Amino acid sequence: MEKKIPRKIHIIGSVGSGKTTLARSLSARMDAPFYELDNVVWIRADAGDIRRDDEAIVALLQQMVQSESWVSEGAHYHHWVRPALEEADLILFLSPSYLTRCRQIVKRFIKQKLGTEQANYKPTFEMLIKMFKWNHSYEREGKRKIAAMLTPYTDKVIVVQSGKQALAQFRNQS
Repeated sequence: MEKKIPRKIHIIGSVGSGKTTLARSLSARMDAPFYELDNVVWIRADAGDIRRDDEAIVALLQQMVQSESWVSEGAHYHHWVRPALEEADLILFLSPSYLTRCRQIVKRFIKQKLGTEQANYKPTFEMLIKMFKWNHSYEREGKRKIAAMLTPYTDKVIVVQSGKQALAQFRNQS
């Protein structure tokens, strides 16, 4: 039986796991729109980000999932993510080691401070500390919660340690 080429891909994992880099790469290869779920949740403003209410988040997510093709990424494991999981042809669960994620967080922070990588938020020391806290929280409970949330979709979930491994899996799917 021939495998269906994925046209709708959702990438999930912790901060620093490589979700955004992988999503951008897949989006370019597929010529499909790329969505950062953080930008669905937050209205970006110079004075500080403002969280959308759940109804607005769901409405934006519905617009996305109804598209012909897309690549989305996020660390979110809330109920409002379900439409993306249900509509996705492929779900990539990025799960690098804790230390790899810590290195990626520091690397991203340095690149953002040097201006060689764009950020949707102000790359402050406080934000760096938050990212380390989120990474630690993910290790303690988030990874388990994501795995539980993905249980109904096991037929389309691939767990990978890196973006390179994911791209190899994607090539195998095409």
